[in-house]
Amino acid sequence: MIETDYSVNRRKSGERLKYSLVHLRAAFGAARVLAITTDRIKEFIKQRQQAGAANGTIACELAALKRMFVLAHQAARIAHRPYIPSIQTAPPRSGFFEQPQLDAVLKHLPEDLRPPIQFLALTGWRKNEALRLTWDRVDFAHQEVRLEPGTTKNSEGRTFPFSALLALAALIYQQRESTTKIEKELKISIPFVFHRRGRAIRDLYKRWREACKAAKVDGRLIHDLRRTAVRNLERAGVSRSTAMKLTGHKTESVYRRYAIVARQDLAEGVAKLARLYELLEVKSGVPAHDAG
Repeated sequence: MIETDYSVNRRKSGERLKYSLVHLRAAFGAARVLAITTDRIKEFIKQRQQAGAANGTIACELAALKRMFVLAHQAARIAHRPYIPSIQTAPPRSGFFEQPQLDAVLKHLPEDLRPPIQFLALTGWRKNEALRLTWDRVDFAHQEVRLEPGTTKNSEGRTFPFSALLALAALIYQQRESTTKIEKELKISIPFVFHRRGRAIRDLYKRWREACKAAKVDGRLIHDLRRTAVRNLERAGVSRSTAMKLTGHKTESVYRRYAIVARQDLAEGVAKLARLYELLEVKSGVPAHDAG
C-alpha cells in the first residue's frame, strides 16, 4: 500500500523508502498486524540501534511504518493503529566549505567531476538536480538555467540567472565547449550538462570521499555544498525570499537550518557594529559609549 501511495503521489523519497522497507520487512514481515504493538516497535528501535543504525535512519523507518498504518486504517483494513514512539535525532549538520577548503577538494577530484561540484557550491542545488540537468534546460539567450515543475524535490520549478555570477557563467560556457568537443570526437549527442565523456554521472561518492580525505576535510558531505551556497547568499545580503527561490527551499524553517553562522561571520558582525559606533561618535563629537 505504501509503495502504491509513493508511486501515485510521485513522492521524491522513493529510494529512501526502499531502504526503510528492507529493515521493516526483516523485523515485521512475517507478523500479523495486530502483533505489531508499541512494545514490539520499541524493541525494533533498540535492535536497530544495537546494529549501528543512526537515529535519523531509524526515524525514517518509523515514519514509513506510521504511514503504512495510516493507509491501512484509511482503507478500513485495520480498526486501530499502534502508538509509534518518536526518536531523538541528531541536530542538523552545520558543515560548510570555506573557499580554500573547496579548492583543495577540487584539486583532488577527477577533471570531469569538478564542474558538477563547482556548480553545486555556486547554486546550492541538490546533487541529483545538477547531475540530471540537461542542455535543453540551459537558456543561453536569457542566461538562465531552469528546472521544470515536477522535476525538483518540492515539485516547484526554478530559475537561476547566471550572467551576473561570472564564475557560474564561465563554468557553464566551458562545459558547453568541452561537451561539443566530445560530441564531435565520439559522433554522439550528449544531453547532460555534466557527464563523463557522454555518460551520465551515476555516483561520485567514492571519488568525493577520497578527495576530501586527501584535502584533509575528511567526513564532509556533498550536501555541505548546499549549506555553503546558502551561507554565501546570506553573507552577500540577498533577501531570504529570493535566496529560497534560487536554491529551491520551500519553507523558511528549513532554509534557516542551512544559513550557517561561522565564527568569522560573528567577528565581521561585531566589526560592522564597531564602525557604526565610530560613525555615531564622529557625528556627535561625543564618545559613543558616553552617549545617552
